[in-house]
Amino acid sequence: MHNELDVVVLAAGKGTRMRSQTPKVLHTLAGKPMVSHVLATAAGLQPTRTHVVIGHGAEQLREALANDDVTFAVQAEQKGTGHAVAQALEQLGGGKVLVLYGDVPLIQRETLSALLAHVDEQHMGLLTVTLDDPTGYGRIVRNDEGSAVAIVEQKDATAAELAITECNTGIMAMTSTQLARWLPRLSADNAQGEYYLTDVIEMATNDGIKVCTEQPASAAEVEGVNNRAQMARLERAYQSQVASQLMEQGVALADPARLDVRGSLTCGNDVFIDVGCIFEGTVELGEGVRVGPYCVIKNSRIGAGSQVESHSVIDSTVAAGHNQIGPYARLRPGTRLAASAKVGNFVETKNADVGEGSKINHLSYVGDARLGRDVNVGAGTITCNYDGANKHHTEIGDNAFIGSNSALVAPVTVGKGATVGAGSTIAKDVSEHALAVTRPRQLEKADWPRPVKSSR
Repeated sequence: MHNELDVVVLAAGKGTRMRSQTPKVLHTLAGKPMVSHVLATAAGLQPTRTHVVIGHGAEQLREALANDDVTFAVQAEQKGTGHAVAQALEQLGGGKVLVLYGDVPLIQRETLSALLAHVDEQHMGLLTVTLDDPTGYGRIVRNDEGSAVAIVEQKDATAAELAITECNTGIMAMTSTQLARWLPRLSADNAQGEYYLTDVIEMATNDGIKVCTEQPASAAEVEGVNNRAQMARLERAYQSQVASQLMEQGVALADPARLDVRGSLTCGNDVFIDVGCIFEGTVELGEGVRVGPYCVIKNSRIGAGSQVESHSVIDSTVAAGHNQIGPYARLRPGTRLAASAKVGNFVETKNADVGEGSKINHLSYVGDARLGRDVNVGAGTITCNYDGANKHHTEIGDNAFIGSNSALVAPVTVGKGATVGAGSTIAKDVSEHALAVTRPRQLEKADWPRPVKSSR
């Protein structure tokens, strides 16, 4: 048999019960479309070709998967799983074929590898699962020798067959030769009026092909999504797996049930993560990092020994280490913190280099700026970087002191060791070690009568 593998992913369904304009398989789990989870798992098997059968929302799927190495087959009419697989038949090679589902996102590569190991010209593979409540699933019918010989859909099952708890997952593997022989023989003579792929099991038995079964490590692996409740349940199952893996690696989680990783999270030793935190994209936390409750960190690297206080939002930021961030800080893309730099409560930064030991303690905005070492930025300071059309740069030298409620109108440079007096609007460069103050002279009137409300 040819040493080839074709993976066929069925993704043509509308997902009516999701009550959404978005095709069901494009709904996200852990920040990524369900079908992308399936494709990522399939890629781990190193298939020769991967085919996605599309129908409802076909153009949306083509666009969403444009960067994936897949070919598309179109199921214009929804006539069942057997009909869906038949749309990809002409694209298959001469080796093994694995049929997966775009709305079964938690399937594991190890399970699929075990299933594929059974397949040759005399054997096919079927993934089954034993459930306490099999309602809604097709049942596995076995003969007196214990071999799987048929799958009966619930709507077509007898009372005895409904009592069976071993269920069909829909995932199966066979050779392309077997599939090409069986698909044309499918019939729509059933309660749904559809061509069931499951009917090939009985065909295999009749042809003398042994049906070999495997079961997943957990039922969640093969659970599909038909509605929002199932979507939420699988989200928590996925996050529970991630939390367990992190704790095995030594990460301390205040509550494993209140963590969301929507991408990849890499942690050094002695990392602590409090409740309600969300990690998106690619995030790295260095050794000893502590993340307070309800923080959102996206595509960022937080260096060793840093502390992120509660309710901080960090996006596309690099913190060198031993940094203090938050609470309620917002670090926007392009923020770079040198070692021991501090960005405090209600501070927003964007495209800002903050030098070693520098502090922006509270209530300030610093954008399109570079701060040297040991700069102190007082509360309420703003770098006025946008003139309504273009962005401009602010440069602040080492050891500069920016007084509270100052506005630095870019482009502007504040020299090393310079001081800007509180309440100043600085629109011209400030020399090194100079004091710049622009606020008006204070006036005072003795015994000034305060206005009172008029009586009517």
